[in-house]
Amino acid sequence: MSVMHNKSKLMMTSLLISFGLSTTALASEPTTASDENYDALKSEISELRDQIAIMQELLKQQGIILQDKVEPEVSKAEIQKLKKDVKKIAKVAKSAEEWKNTNSTVHLAGYASAGFSKQAGTSGSFSQAQFSPIFHYQYKDKVLLESEIEVKILEDGSTDVGMEYLTIDLVLNDYMALIAGKFISPLGQFRQNIHPSWINKLPSAPAGFGHDQAAPVADTGVQLRGAIPMGDSDMRANYAVYVANGPELMLDGTEIEEIATEGVTRDQDGKKVYGGRVGFNPIAKMEIGLSVASGKAAIALENDRSYNVLGADFTYQWKKLDLRGEYIRQNVGVLVSSAAPESWQWSSWYMQGAYKLPNNFEAVARYSDYDSPHASQDQRQLAIGLNYLFAPQVITKVSYEFNDGLAGTSAAANRIRAQIAYGF
Repeated sequence: MSVMHNKSKLMMTSLLISFGLSTTALASEPTTASDENYDALKSEISELRDQIAIMQELLKQQGIILQDKVEPEVSKAEIQKLKKDVKKIAKVAKSAEEWKNTNSTVHLAGYASAGFSKQAGTSGSFSQAQFSPIFHYQYKDKVLLESEIEVKILEDGSTDVGMEYLTIDLVLNDYMALIAGKFISPLGQFRQNIHPSWINKLPSAPAGFGHDQAAPVADTGVQLRGAIPMGDSDMRANYAVYVANGPELMLDGTEIEEIATEGVTRDQDGKKVYGGRVGFNPIAKMEIGLSVASGKAAIALENDRSYNVLGADFTYQWKKLDLRGEYIRQNVGVLVSSAAPESWQWSSWYMQGAYKLPNNFEAVARYSDYDSPHASQDQRQLAIGLNYLFAPQVITKVSYEFNDGLAGTSAAANRIRAQIAYGF
């Protein structure tokens, strides 16, 4: 570097000396020309002086550049210190990446929806605003805690907060998990898989599949569930078996008004309910399920009586078509000593088809039939709807319900419904 620097300076100095000698000689020569020649010579000398000034500036800049390129010497002590600093940085970087191999995982999911409902003969109202966060906490591949909290606005504007389910899931092996706590009823298909608003194709549940109707809602107890391989065939199976506190029977005069299946933590008669569901996949994208439960249930301060549930369901997807159907029945037996001694039965079924149209639209039709021991609750319903999917998890729905029930009751009133739902 220093050799090049010296050569450059020598060259630039030589140029300056040459220019200096030239200008000096020109200035010292006697003038024998006319005034015009003298003026031309004076102008030439001025230009040469300007060029000398430019060369001096270039020499100055060249000296700065060459000086910047000279690399300073680094001592051995400084090199050793630098190596130690690099090792410290590597250690910190390694510890910062430990989160990638963590044993615990926290995940937030859920859904929210808002809706409008107008019954024939009324002005209608924005009748739904609901938020349901779902929390997951997993330790390795051994334990999973999951819980859904439901927050909704009531008719008077107050807020209702409830726990839809809370379970601790222990993974026993690849084919079985032990679940304890309050869980959504595994009986049937709609309640455990379809009821979230962003999954349900229509703004409402099928007739008879609402709370405290024909389909059980939740249980508090323990459950074993998983999947069973079926050898080398394409057929698969899944199962869920459980034991839980029995439901409670709500008495209204001399009638059982409803079977409360909200997953209570008390057991009035001290008897449990046992049940489960088995699902088969005979071909791809098709599932057939059978559900059954049996046990005891009781009215407060009365003896227990038999309680049974029977159900069947199916789903099938073919290209753009989604078909599903379900039947569910709950009944309680005779108890002569009861204020409501007869047997009581609630049953419902539905068939539904959905077809994906161009440009993210979807057409839906569903027929459902609900039979209750109370004539005012019986209902047959045809619901048709049109959906638009802004994204796979964001859906807007508009439907019209043709309802057939006891004249003068809400079960007989037709309805327009609209809803927007977002799953996350």
